[in-house]
Amino acid sequence: MHQPSTQARPSIYYPYQVFAPWLPSAHPPQARQKVVVVGAGPAGMVTALELARHGVASVVLSAELQLSQGSRAICFTRRSMEILQQVGVAERMTAIGLPWRFGNSFYRGQRVFRMEAPHDEDDRFFPIINVQQPFMEEYLHAACEAEPLIDFRWGNKVNQLTQQDGYAVLEVDTPEGPYALESDWVIAADGGRSALRSALNLQMEGASYEGFFVIADIKIDLPFPTERLAFFDPEWNPGNTILMHREPHGIWRVDYQLPPGETPEEALRPESLKARIDAQLAMIGHANTPWEMDWSSVYSARTLTLPDFVHGSVIFTGDAAHLLPIFGVRGANTAFQDAQSLGWHLAYVVKGLAGSALLANHSAERVGAAREIIAEAGKSTRFMTPPSPGFRLLRDAVLSLSLTQEFVRPLYHWRTSRPHAYTHSPLNCTDDDNALFSQGPAHGEPPQNVRLGDDDYLLDHLGGGFDLLYFTQATALPSSLQTVLDQARAQGIRIRVTAVGAAHAVAGCELNLPDTAGRVRQRYGVTGEGAAYLLRPDQHICARWLQLDGPRLRSALDQVLKP
Repeated sequence: MHQPSTQARPSIYYPYQVFAPWLPSAHPPQARQKVVVVGAGPAGMVTALELARHGVASVVLSAELQLSQGSRAICFTRRSMEILQQVGVAERMTAIGLPWRFGNSFYRGQRVFRMEAPHDEDDRFFPIINVQQPFMEEYLHAACEAEPLIDFRWGNKVNQLTQQDGYAVLEVDTPEGPYALESDWVIAADGGRSALRSALNLQMEGASYEGFFVIADIKIDLPFPTERLAFFDPEWNPGNTILMHREPHGIWRVDYQLPPGETPEEALRPESLKARIDAQLAMIGHANTPWEMDWSSVYSARTLTLPDFVHGSVIFTGDAAHLLPIFGVRGANTAFQDAQSLGWHLAYVVKGLAGSALLANHSAERVGAAREIIAEAGKSTRFMTPPSPGFRLLRDAVLSLSLTQEFVRPLYHWRTSRPHAYTHSPLNCTDDDNALFSQGPAHGEPPQNVRLGDDDYLLDHLGGGFDLLYFTQATALPSSLQTVLDQARAQGIRIRVTAVGAAHAVAGCELNLPDTAGRVRQRYGVTGEGAAYLLRPDQHICARWLQLDGPRLRSALDQVLKP
């Protein structure tokens, strides 16, 4: 019998709530579900919310009775915020978060590199915003609770998984005992120590790096801006690296690498934590500034992924599917992109709008993204924590030269997480005009936001299905285009047409954006009448035309939703 803790987690700044468990005796016998999401972290909740946006119900199982402990993921990228905007929590994140765009690297008391993330007037969100994970989970949980298509079950732990022909059976344990739950699809979003991954005896591919880092969240008043701070080879921790981030509510994150041979248990002893943090504060000139510990943990850098995310009726996502180092803020930010992709791919299969090949595409695209991230993150990881004497020799040479030589300093760049471009996706239209555009988002890329007015941006108006941006000065859509749209909608495909450029309403379009300053046309490389962009439900570009007609749109939709 599963007995999750009913003691609220301790925290200086976050008031943890213990939720009531979902008990089988209080509910009728369980019918087979369409989708069960195992795990109520960021990946699981965003997947459930994305499914709901596409009209698919799900059950979300959380083994615990409260949100996760500690700050965990704190740095969320612009693309993550655009995804969170789609599921309705970006505004709350922005209200509490600390935005930033600069990172600083120090060696021997000298700043040797300053990273600047790009940001311009067309960006609604900053490159990165710092928010502790419990707040983000709180906002996602509130969105799940407000969504009638999501059945959220606290205190429900999966003990066993059995795959049948076309569905799965879960044995779910609760504080009053187990029950059986059948589902056509199971989303394994149960984290880096995924029990479902172990149950299916799946092996990840990649590398695990030696050495450990301590995460320590402390409450302290420091007079530094919200910028990433990295310290290399400090006197108190020779050969190793220390990172610092400001968090909301007066909390600072300190990450420091452990010397070889020290165990996590030794590192987390109060006296060890105090000695290391005191040494770091002394190094930055705040030896006498009082501080208080909130939470600490230990992690190691791993660059691992499953080679396939779909196994029968079980689909892996987030940390259950891949393990990525935190350098470059890749963990939760990658999970959001996984969830956004999985939400629409699975929804279209569940609703019968596409065949199972669409899920194979999701797996191929997201495994490709994980491998791209692993290649990039590996470079950062090898610089932060050299895995061999040769890498250490190279890293130390860069450190030494950087004191006087400008040309080596960009090697400090931590290669911040960025959205993956599905450049070679089979969903991209094969007979459009992609190659003829001189600028604008190309095949497989996410859209570019554009500021339309005060607190009004292009991406505020997109999402929830396919989006067709149609650039026109006409009063109505061409009849051949309207015919294809009517046919697609009759099939159950949600597609919204936004007219860009006309000062008047355009018949057949749900939305009209005058674009009086021509900013959308400029950013999207459009000069002529009748040009168009087709965005998939995850907003990635799958087709663009210098001039669009009905047959060309039909071809692009068929390319995405082939049987």
